[in-house]
Amino acid sequence: MGRQLVPLTLDNLPDLPKRCRRCVFWELDPVSGDAAVKAGRPDLEKEAWISAVLLEWGSCGRLVYVDDVPVGFVLYAPPAYVPRSTAFPTSPVSPDAVQMITAWLMPGYQGQGLGRVMVQTVAKDVLRRGFKAIEAFGDARWKEPACLLPADHLLAVGFKTVRPHYAYPRLRLELRTTLSWKQDVELAIDRLLGAVQKEPALRPL
Repeated sequence: MGRQLVPLTLDNLPDLPKRCRRCVFWELDPVSGDAAVKAGRPDLEKEAWISAVLLEWGSCGRLVYVDDVPVGFVLYAPPAYVPRSTAFPTSPVSPDAVQMITAWLMPGYQGQGLGRVMVQTVAKDVLRRGFKAIEAFGDARWKEPACLLPADHLLAVGFKTVRPHYAYPRLRLELRTTLSWKQDVELAIDRLLGAVQKEPALRPL
């Protein structure tokens, strides 16, 4: 089984699940996001966002391929590029951290170590760029696939709560800890990525 982990670019953007390609929940502020959806152009806004981040900061995601089939992805960027993050009651993301926006792994490929490889690759990339941590807004009331990651699963893979909230706590993962995860945590990462979506794609909240 051939595995490849590649940076997200405009060339492979079409390999994201269809709904994710048209989702701008994180990429635009709430008002602009609603306007893009009503105008029927969220896919164009998504492409424009990816292009801007690529030009100014570099790759903001990783795609996983198994035998040339896209089976998972993770998106991440500094909070300045994630307008929706300011709408959360537990914002802002710390200045020394990159926000893990969302992640997904196809159900049939969970439990094979792909999730571990994805997250560790992001950690190494972010550390190389001078950041100390990854932060994420968790959903403490998560019941079904959405754009937020379940808070319980983030805690299970080593994140710690830095700003508690009954619905949307902000959690943080120190990167040097990430690079020395043990097997039990690696398995939890696979569960985290698998829990994001049980269907072929994410959907906006």
